[in-house]
Amino acid sequence: MRQVLVLNGPNLGRLGSREPEIYGTVDHAALADLLAEWGSALGLEVSLRQTDEESRLIEWIHQAADAATPVILNPAAFTHYSYALRDAVADLTSRGVPLIEVHLSNPASREPFRRNSTISEVATGTIAGFGPTSYHLALQALPPV
Repeated sequence: MRQVLVLNGPNLGRLGSREPEIYGTVDHAALADLLAEWGSALGLEVSLRQTDEESRLIEWIHQAADAATPVILNPAAFTHYSYALRDAVADLTSRGVPLIEVHLSNPASREPFRRNSTISEVATGTIAGFGPTSYHLALQALPPV
């Protein structure tokens, strides 16, 4: 089975309880179950990780680059200002390893500061605004090996 790494940034460990009117009621454990189910149906082995630490996300992306493992990334608040995360993503995608940026909500329809993504220009693609289904769409969008 092809390995896929799904990385969630800050505050996403609080899914289901943090602003459910924006992020929905699916908690992180339920998202993990959904990802395993969706991945299995697509012949993918999905590993979900979450951290509130920017350096940890960067470390995981470096590991994915070295192993040529595709990544689905919800950078959360780091989307809008983390040039260090952007540079790690650029390294990954410049090696031909796909990275799809996902968001549960649609940042373009929210506060002005959320409309900028440092990640989008170096990501393979971006999917936003479909709640947990954004992750399912990202799994489906991964290029074949």
